[in-house]
Amino acid sequence: MSFDIKELLSFKGKEGKKPEFRDTLKAIPIFSDLSKRELAAVERILHLREFTSDEIIFRQNEPGLGMYIIESGTVGIQVEGAPESMTELKDGEFFGELPLLDGGERSATARATTQTRIYGFFRPDLLALIERDPQLGVKIVLALASIISQRLRGANDRAEQLQRELARLTAKPSKARKG
Repeated sequence: MSFDIKELLSFKGKEGKKPEFRDTLKAIPIFSDLSKRELAAVERILHLREFTSDEIIFRQNEPGLGMYIIESGTVGIQVEGAPESMTELKDGEFFGELPLLDGGERSATARATTQTRIYGFFRPDLLALIERDPQLGVKIVLALASIISQRLRGANDRAEQLQRELARLTAKPSKARKG
């Protein structure tokens, strides 16, 4: 069954409440294959954060702590020296997942562009989850590795495409043959 995450987040049930956040988690590829019990375990270790418009969530080159899931609001992702955001993320989207695997530095800056509520999923919590429930931890790490692998393949394809375009633009025109 397919559904639009924006519709899900704005849906209000009989009592005027949004569906459980578990539904949002289930829509995120990292968590899409988890059972209700496993989603509940993940939900318990998420940390809610609120940011005002133009507030920095994290800066490029800072140590990374984990990933974020946008409950509501908009986040711009920007690299140093770029005049504008590379991308803008909205409700139900996630970002900053690389540090879950390597604990490395941030490759870009994330800034709330509107009033934003996000859930943090941090590396120490993931490591503790892996210790408590190795099977669940492996499911999450494999899904995360798959997503990162897909993104790397896409970036490689784009780099190859740009390299071909650069070669075409810088190639010397061939001289007409004398006949």
